[in-house]
Amino acid sequence: MLLDQIIQKKSKMNIQDIRELTTKELVDTYKETRLTLTKMRFQNVISQIEQPHTMGETRRTIARLLGEINKRRIESEMAAFERKSKIEG
Repeated sequence: MLLDQIIQKKSKMNIQDIRELTTKELVDTYKETRLTLTKMRFQNVISQIEQPHTMGETRRTIARLLGEINKRRIESEMAAFERKSKIEG
């Protein structure tokens, strides 16, 4: 039952919730959600999970998290490039 509660909480994150997280929280949430999906897959192999649709929701949450992580990484790289361009001249 504990796994089901964790799954419900992690799989229901929308994009506004994700954007409000700090970068460290974002990465930590990604790692936890990825681990949750792995546990769900093992649980599903052993015995059918009660709500199999949560696996799809969790995968989509992981995709949203990765999208935001990549967006922030690109913004950071662009800012560093612009700073470097200004210094060089």
